Amino acid sequence: MTASDYDVAVIGLGAMGSAALAHLAARGLRVVGIEAFSPAHGLSSSHGDSRIIRLGYFEDPSYVPLLRRAYENWRRLEAETGADILTITGVLQIGRPDSPIVAGTLASCRAYGLDHEILDAEAMARRHPAFALDPDEIAVFETQGGFVRPETAVTAHLALARREGAELRMAARVTAIEPDDAGVTLRLGAEPLRARRVVVATGPWIAELVPALAALATPIRQVVAWYEPKDAAATALGTMPVFLRDAGPVGSFFGFPALDGAGVKIGKHAHFREPIGDPDAPNAAVNEADTALLDDFISRRLPLAAGERRASTTCRYTMLPGEDFLLDRLPGEPNVVVASPCSGHGYKFASVVGEILADLAQDGETRWPVEAFSFRALRDKAAAVPAL
Repeated sequence: MTASDYDVAVIGLGAMGSAALAHLAARGLRVVGIEAFSPAHGLSSSHGDSRIIRLGYFEDPSYVPLLRRAYENWRRLEAETGADILTITGVLQIGRPDSPIVAGTLASCRAYGLDHEILDAEAMARRHPAFALDPDEIAVFETQGGFVRPETAVTAHLALARREGAELRMAARVTAIEPDDAGVTLRLGAEPLRARRVVVATGPWIAELVPALAALATPIRQVVAWYEPKDAAATALGTMPVFLRDAGPVGSFFGFPALDGAGVKIGKHAHFREPIGDPDAPNAAVNEADTALLDDFISRRLPLAAGERRASTTCRYTMLPGEDFLLDRLPGEPNVVVASPCSGHGYKFASVVGEILADLAQDGETRWPVEAFSFRALRDKAAAVPAL
């Protein structure tokens, strides 16, 4: 192809970029996807076997319409590719009644009529014995929660994109984007590439191509661990749902039942909020402070899961002020669409975020409610929220 042959180029083929590429290709556009490494590589945010998905969104009820569409799109992707991506387990959101997780979940469930049940400590002990609750804690059980398999989803989106005619360029790094009134020139090695629009979805590397985000998008280190359960029946898929747990000033924890023989997986949202200075550098090794945090939580709060720690690993969150998403055209450059949406809770949305990014790249607008994810909203949040 010549340097002017693409309608849209997508830079970064992780969760959001792979989904955007698939949606754009399915619309019959001439598209190219460019990835500096390989799909779901170890420096990305799209690996680790599982990501929670839930409808009762405590962060803000306004996310619920996007989640409903995300579920539809995940099921459609499964039907189109034959991949096993979304598993429903139900989700427990645990804490004191006035905690952000419990109160926010109930607000979303009630606002949208979501199927849910409130369980006290006694009911939890009968139905979900893996969990130890304090007498003043409750759990909101939301029936449609579950998990998405991130590596499988990225692979499926890329396979669908390729099937629909997209060109994929792996191990190719874009060093600059040069927008003008007619389109965008991408610099990758000695070969320029020309496209009418570009979607930048490079996760921890987003500020390299979008300098306006240098002081706003902060990659941080995240650690998760897997444990051999003491009680296999209590922690099995089908008995133990996925969960979120409000730990008060300490933050919040999340976890999964024992999956695929790997054990029970847990983590703390944003972990210690340690910034990553160089996203190209290898992930720092898991250390004693990391494992002590997770060992303490599982021993106190999931005692039937707290057997031998079998494995641990690191990945990245890319945090924005306010911990919302960014899905918008770059101010002053309408041919550049920017996606830095994760802030540690974005993977579940990837299937609908891909649709939104395709809308913005194709039409410059979308029917989905994304006003809260604009550059203008991000600037407002940055002014109100202290930096990491």
